[in-house]
Amino acid sequence: MEQRMEIGKEIPKGYQAMAGLEAFVQSSSLNKTIIELIKIRASQINGCAFCINMHTKDARAKGETEQRIYALSAWRDTNFFTEEERAVLELTESVTLISGRHVSDEVYNGVARFYDNKGIGELIMAIVTINAWNRIAITTQMLPE
Repeated sequence: MEQRMEIGKEIPKGYQAMAGLEAFVQSSSLNKTIIELIKIRASQINGCAFCINMHTKDARAKGETEQRIYALSAWRDTNFFTEEERAVLELTESVTLISGRHVSDEVYNGVARFYDNKGIGELIMAIVTINAWNRIAITTQMLPE
């Protein structure tokens, strides 16, 4: 497999707009561990090898444990994640798979136990942003380093 194109070189303004979304997510009030869990879990669901590789490295660099990273795809079957993280992972899955089941009141209310409207908005933007990056990386066949 070869990378099809470097989208940032072909459409720099579009790429800069995506980078702006990413900068917003990074400057948000969200905990950096939560952001990395969102990025890894959405990337696992979407099958984005490039992003899985990048964000597991980033998570480890920020102190995330190997055990939790390895178990993330089966988070429901572990006790490694807090109730807050579990609510965020459920929202991540619902938003990522939105065409199949939408976001139920139960899922939304689950994160509302831990976040106000601003925080929920930041979570949604983090989830939407990684899903967009996944689609860019998969479509252009970006390869993990």
